[in-house]
Amino acid sequence: MVSSCCLDQLNLLSTDDFRVMNRIPRVMKVSGVISDFGEDQQAMPRKRVIIVSNQLPLRAWRDSVSNEWCFEFDENDLLALLRDAFPPDTEVRYVGTLKADVVTADQEEVAQVLHDKFSCETIFLPVDMRNEFYHGFCKHYLWPLFHYMMPMTGNDGGRFDRSQWMAYVSANRIFADKVLEVTDRDDEDEDHVWVHDYHLMALPTFLRRRSNRVKLGFFLHSPFPSSDMYKTLPVRDEILRALLNCDLIGFHTFDYARHFLSSCRRILGLHSESNRGHIALEYYGRTVTIKILPAGIHMGQLESMMSEESTLRMAKELQHKYEGKIMMVGVDDLDLFKGIPQKFSAMGELLETNQGLRGKVVLVQITNPARSLGRDVQQLLDEANSIAKEVNNKYGEPGYQPIVFLKGPVTTQEKLAYYAVAEFCVVTPVRDGMNLVPYKYTVCRQGCPALDKALGVDENSPPKNSVIIVSEFIGCSPSLSGAIRVNPWNIDEMANAMYRAIDLSETEKHLRHEKHYKYISSHDVAYWARSFDQDLVRACRDHYHKRYWRVGLGLAFRLVALEPNFRKLLGDTLNSAYKITSSRLILLDYDGTMMPPTSVNKGPSHEVISVLNRLCDDPKNIVFIVSGRDRDTLSKWFFSCEKLGIAAEHGYFTRWTRDSAWETYRSVDLSWKEVVEPIMQLYMEATDGSCIENKESAVVWHHQDADPDFGLFQAKELHDHLENVLANEPVVVKRGQHIVEVKPQGLSKGIVAENLISSMRSKGKSPDFLLCIGDDRSDEDMFESIARSSANPTLPAIAEIFACTVGQKPSMAKYYVDDIVEVIGLLRGIPEATVQPN
Repeated sequence: MVSSCCLDQLNLLSTDDFRVMNRIPRVMKVSGVISDFGEDQQAMPRKRVIIVSNQLPLRAWRDSVSNEWCFEFDENDLLALLRDAFPPDTEVRYVGTLKADVVTADQEEVAQVLHDKFSCETIFLPVDMRNEFYHGFCKHYLWPLFHYMMPMTGNDGGRFDRSQWMAYVSANRIFADKVLEVTDRDDEDEDHVWVHDYHLMALPTFLRRRSNRVKLGFFLHSPFPSSDMYKTLPVRDEILRALLNCDLIGFHTFDYARHFLSSCRRILGLHSESNRGHIALEYYGRTVTIKILPAGIHMGQLESMMSEESTLRMAKELQHKYEGKIMMVGVDDLDLFKGIPQKFSAMGELLETNQGLRGKVVLVQITNPARSLGRDVQQLLDEANSIAKEVNNKYGEPGYQPIVFLKGPVTTQEKLAYYAVAEFCVVTPVRDGMNLVPYKYTVCRQGCPALDKALGVDENSPPKNSVIIVSEFIGCSPSLSGAIRVNPWNIDEMANAMYRAIDLSETEKHLRHEKHYKYISSHDVAYWARSFDQDLVRACRDHYHKRYWRVGLGLAFRLVALEPNFRKLLGDTLNSAYKITSSRLILLDYDGTMMPPTSVNKGPSHEVISVLNRLCDDPKNIVFIVSGRDRDTLSKWFFSCEKLGIAAEHGYFTRWTRDSAWETYRSVDLSWKEVVEPIMQLYMEATDGSCIENKESAVVWHHQDADPDFGLFQAKELHDHLENVLANEPVVVKRGQHIVEVKPQGLSKGIVAENLISSMRSKGKSPDFLLCIGDDRSDEDMFESIARSSANPTLPAIAEIFACTVGQKPSMAKYYVDDIVEVIGLLRGIPEATVQPN
């Protein structure tokens, strides 16, 4: 969320601003196919925002008389408003398809005029691809799933179709290619790419593959389903990984963001963190920021359209037509999730239980044309018509219909007129994205001088008021704190909400209206756009401070961000330093470094034993296995390595050779284990999939196999419980990856490294070569300790230091190797000891 202090920086647009900035004519006609406009092009500004969406925010049609192509920005499209939302020196360009079929012969010329005069880059998808991509995968599979409709296995089009998915991927690749054409310039780093909605969730992968530092944001305008719903998607991993190639991902509400983060956690094992109010995911060294902010409306544009003569005329006519009536208005798309039949049923229930309202209350329902094809749309329309007819027949009378069902298209001016006259707005989808209808309604009820004059409002009129009845399953609901929220599945509750709204006092209606108008006018489309842009800049501030590695094929591609001096450890580099040094310390983690963590047999292989013995045979080497495992297990596994040192349980027990005695980190009282073990036992019994590991120096509760969310919840509770109980004990309660561990204070692999180096120096064998290899968080303590020691000018310098992590990932180490095979290969390649003559 953006802090309130940002509000002053996000200058809001007035009506005058809109009129000045909207330089493009409302309708542009293209004579024949395209005429020669011959106007000078403005110089390209330094900063450019590229808006990418499935469809361009334009209307396009052929004039029926002249056969000319006509274009205009769609004032009802949120993305069209973004061209006025940024500072004047920002160029806003659009990338998308056209909402019209253009024959192949005309496509090049149409694209050129849209480029020159509307700042639009047009994509023409092949007809078959467009049908499978949009009407297939997007509208008949992805869109219902994101609105909580489970995929079906029958013959109704809900089954997952691999060919539709491939069309989706292909279309996203074409969009990415077009975006790269737009960003192909010398100062491309100043381009901000903002991708919109679920149609283009695979696009970030194709874009990121070819551009490391593009500032890439994505905003989802639909709900994001719960993880249980999302997990049914066969390509769930591919879509999540594609989105995580963005720098910033935006959602209208916290619920949608929470479901996305839960899916990342349950499917990819990623965990989010909050830092100064910003939620972020760490993904292969990159920080992916999560943005939560509802979209807004264009105040200047609305006020301008309210002042138009056609709006004023229709508002006056409606005021006269419904004089003496209580009008409710609803404006919805014609689709399954808008709750229109439920709304009509609630209207019938209101009139059934409140006879005094019959003949007085009117619900005007306006529907926009359907955006998808299929039997479901016709079935919805038939059901809505049936209910409306039943209610009108039962409670209607000459000159009065309780439900007025206006099937679109209805002009924007007419909608605004209805908003201005209606006392109540009823928006009750069963599941929806943001939905800006209540925002527009509130602004229209506030009115403007011209509208007030047309409706006879003056200084002696009652204060402005409005009441909104809104579904709790809609994106704008959290921001409308003065609205009456309802469960649209509960018809009685909706009917009661309608009666409650009618029964409110004028004072309360005014207070609710003022509360909404204050929020809507201060959180308009400019606030939304500039806030997103500011967070995108902040999310990308480390682009130039890291090196990037491309990893993975297809949609499994990800960009790994590493520190500039982080590089692969090569055998030649290591061996050159090895040959010229004479006192070497080699520290090796075990699990994940010498042995795959997924291996069923956890003991070392013959090859590992052979490599370790060869290293130990060199009298210039001191070799240690540094592990979190217990000493008995490690003693058994490495019994054949006579000269190998072992640091067990993260250094609580240490021995220099097989036959030397175990040294204890320090003598400590372990009586606290008597308190810890029963507590962990309770949590283990209450958490299916968890277990306890009891070491000599520590007790660990593991929840890797538990439900991810429940395991995290229990781990936090256990951590807080143990910290409270053990507050006066010399122990540390630590939460790690799927663990809660209690161990003595000061114990870590970093201490092991410090103690071994210090011991060698005290014996007059100060190391001049240090090789340390590990793979997980506990090994980072060693890398950090080594880096701190090497930077301390008061300590003897170690000439050659090789701190190396396994895998390309963020690390305190300066080197990496790809996997365990490379670790063994690197150690095997170290030169054998030179035999000294007698």
